[in-house]
Amino acid sequence: MPTTIVVTGTGTPIPTPDRAGPGVLVRTAETAVQFDAGRNTLARLEACGVHVSQLDALFLTHHHSDHLTGLPDLVLTRWVLDSADSGAPLRVVAPEGPTARFVERMLEPWSDDIAVRRAHTGRATQPRVELVRFAAGDSVREIWRQGEVAVSSIAVRHDPVRPAVGFRVDTPDGSVAISGDTLVCDEVAALAAGADLLIYEALRFDVYRRRFGEDRRRTFILDYHADTHAIGRQAAALGVPRLLLTHLIPPPESPEDEAGFEADVRRGGYRGELIVARDLASVTLG
Repeated sequence: MPTTIVVTGTGTPIPTPDRAGPGVLVRTAETAVQFDAGRNTLARLEACGVHVSQLDALFLTHHHSDHLTGLPDLVLTRWVLDSADSGAPLRVVAPEGPTARFVERMLEPWSDDIAVRRAHTGRATQPRVELVRFAAGDSVREIWRQGEVAVSSIAVRHDPVRPAVGFRVDTPDGSVAISGDTLVCDEVAALAAGADLLIYEALRFDVYRRRFGEDRRRTFILDYHADTHAIGRQAAALGVPRLLLTHLIPPPESPEDEAGFEADVRRGGYRGELIVARDLASVTLG
């Protein structure tokens, strides 16, 4: 099969009935890797025909809860449904610091559940994670490889959340850059140089300012997310052929709202193929 990218969740901390939490699945004939695990990721993977046991690795961008709440679900379900009781761990690749610490501690609240399941079923194993840590760097660097699939990373600008990273996946069919949560910045440009697809989180700054004015309890998010107009300018300068918007703020409630995201990016100057993603939107490379 050619390399296929599926957006498993386009949502944000704001709950909506049709948008799961942030996540992207990249599949090749030999490899399946997931990036972030927001709420309801497990169900979206099943909708893609991917069982959690089939994931080769899961990569995390940062430690904000909306990107992580689905991770314990993935790990626990992988174990509960492991009929062979193999105890095969889920490989989780995370930047050193708070994100890696979360992974280390996330199963502690489930210890009583795990204990009673083991006692009741006589299972020899318990849910496990193979944590792969890496240092977030200021240049694009390969951090993982399996066969012909390579994943690289760079630190992006989501301050005060540190570290926060973006990822790039290179396969024989092409490459995809995933911004993670960030301002539009030179680091994303470096990550996306020569990529066939750029996946960017997107916030309509103008709409948000009109809606909330000077209410700092709301507008603080403009400090560390990507403005749709600026995304258009950067994507145009990069010449990336395909651009996909996700983590959409404010969450679109109608086709007209979705069209507003596209209009903003076009005003920024981007003329390539543009997808304002809904959950399970997919792109094929090659």
